[in-house]
Amino acid sequence: MDYKRILTIQDISCVGQCSLTVALPILSACGLETAILPSAVLSTHTAGFKGFTFRDLAGDMPSINEHWKNEGIKFEAVYTGYLGSIDQVDYVLNIVKTTLNDGGLFIVDPAMADNGKLYPIFDDEYVKAMVRLSAKADYLLPNITEACFLTGVEYKEEYDREYIDLLLKKLVAIGAKNVILTGVSYKSGTTGVVVYENGNYAYYEHIKLSNSCHGTGDIYASAFVGAMMHGKTAFESAKIAADYVVECIKATAEEKNHWYGAKFEPLLKNLIEKLG
Repeated sequence: MDYKRILTIQDISCVGQCSLTVALPILSACGLETAILPSAVLSTHTAGFKGFTFRDLAGDMPSINEHWKNEGIKFEAVYTGYLGSIDQVDYVLNIVKTTLNDGGLFIVDPAMADNGKLYPIFDDEYVKAMVRLSAKADYLLPNITEACFLTGVEYKEEYDREYIDLLLKKLVAIGAKNVILTGVSYKSGTTGVVVYENGNYAYYEHIKLSNSCHGTGDIYASAFVGAMMHGKTAFESAKIAADYVVECIKATAEEKNHWYGAKFEPLLKNLIEKLG
C-alpha cells in the first residue's frame, strides 16, 4: 500500500474519546500519515458533561491554509467531522479546493445530530451550512437523524426500505456522490449500514447491542476512512468499521462507569488485522 497523507478536520474534545482523539490514532493505525486541523477545542465533549469549555478555532483556518498553499502541502483525502461553527464550512471548502490532490477523496461525516435531535450548540442555520458541505462530498457518512435534517425528510424511528431509499436519493440529489448511511435497522435485534455507491444499494447487517456509547460515530467514520484509504472497497470498509465498533461497544460494557466514550484503543490491533 502507498504511504498516503490524509487531513482530518474536526474538534479536539480533550476528554471523552471522540473526534480527533479518536480519528488520529485510528487513521494512524491504518497506516496513514495523518495531518489534523482542529475546528474547536472543548474541555470535554458535549454529551453528559456539564459546564464544558468551548473555543472556536475558525479564525485560524485561513492563515493555516495559506501557509499550506505556500508550502505546496497536498493530501490524498480530506475527512471532516464535528465543526464548531457555520463560518468553518466555507473555510473547509476552500481548504479542500486548495489542498486536495487531483483524484483525492473528500469524505464528510456531518456530525451534528442523533436520536432525532440536533446537538446542543447547533440550529437550522448550521444545518443549511452542512448541506452545502455535504453537497461536495465524494462519500457522505450520516446517521438517519442527520440524513433527515440534511434532506428535510421527517425523522422516523420505525421505517422500511422505501423510507431509506428516499433518504438516499435525496442525499444524492443535494450533491453527495456516494452515501454510507449508518444505524439502519430493518428488524428487531439487528442494525446495519447501507452503502449507496454509484447508484447501487448494498446492506451490511450486524447485531444491535443493548448498550451504546458516545463517540461510536467518530470511531465508525474514522475506521471507514482508514480502511478505504488502505485500499478496501466502500462495502468492505463499511463492514470492517461496523464490526470494529461492535467490538468496541462490547469491550466498553465490561468497564464500570465508562459512560463517556468507547474503549477503542486496546482493540486497535483487531482493526489492523482486519485490514490484512
